[in-house]
Amino acid sequence: MWPYLLVAPTVLGMLYLLAYPLARAVVISFQDFGLRQLILGDAHFTGLDNYTTLLSDPRFWTVVRRTFLFMAVNVVLIMVLATLVALMVERLGRFGRAAVLSALVLAWAMPVVAATTVFQWLFHSEFGIVNHTLTRLGFDSFEGYPWLAHGPAAFTILVALVVWQSVPFAAITLYSALTTVPVELYEAARIDGASGARVFRSVTLPIVRPVFMLVLSLEVIWTFKAFVQIWVMTRGGPGDATTILPVYAVQTALSGQHYDLGSAASMLTVLLMSGVLVLYFRQMFRQEAER
Repeated sequence: MWPYLLVAPTVLGMLYLLAYPLARAVVISFQDFGLRQLILGDAHFTGLDNYTTLLSDPRFWTVVRRTFLFMAVNVVLIMVLATLVALMVERLGRFGRAAVLSALVLAWAMPVVAATTVFQWLFHSEFGIVNHTLTRLGFDSFEGYPWLAHGPAAFTILVALVVWQSVPFAAITLYSALTTVPVELYEAARIDGASGARVFRSVTLPIVRPVFMLVLSLEVIWTFKAFVQIWVMTRGGPGDATTILPVYAVQTALSGQHYDLGSAASMLTVLLMSGVLVLYFRQMFRQEAER
């Protein structure tokens, strides 16, 4: 029993910090739970009413489409850039490799709120260095340009922020996987006259595929539930231009204290994300079985 006693505090802590809040959110999503119920604790069950209300709301489906668009754009950019950075690091000398990896670790270690604040300063309409630089280069239309007041511009800035924060982890992980590829395979492929793209597709990618798929899955999860960056920078605005499902859930819970609808939105977010991952893993396992 001694090994089980040693891990018991960690397991109990995880159950209290992760499992209990999830279970509580599931229960609230089936209740009429507002500010009064939060104080007095007399909530009663309403069945699927909260889910029916959300699923019949056109705004909810608009947010769902925007969430998948935000996730797809971020994941594609992250994986492409991270792969290119990992391949570059593999070809650098010792000093260059140490410098790039150190820069990646420092960028990865920066707190999310701090990085978001820096991006707010960069794109400030009056004092931001982006507007100042563009104006100095002759683009006078960007003088005082309010980036975060325009939906497409704010969406693009948030994508750039999420990609900048996510590429370091993905690049370091992929670089670690690249170091496991035997050098002899590269040499044999070059002797056969294979191009760089052919070597990557036929030699590198099949070997690092498990790690590549793992990183891809993690990035799907992390970008799907991105919240802090959006909430700190735009709170989902302007309008709903940067509102994705986690932001929508918080907005729904805070506006009028509709905690029941907010919990239902959170549960639908979990279900949608789980569905995406299930479909993805089924496809991945099918491809592995065919090999």
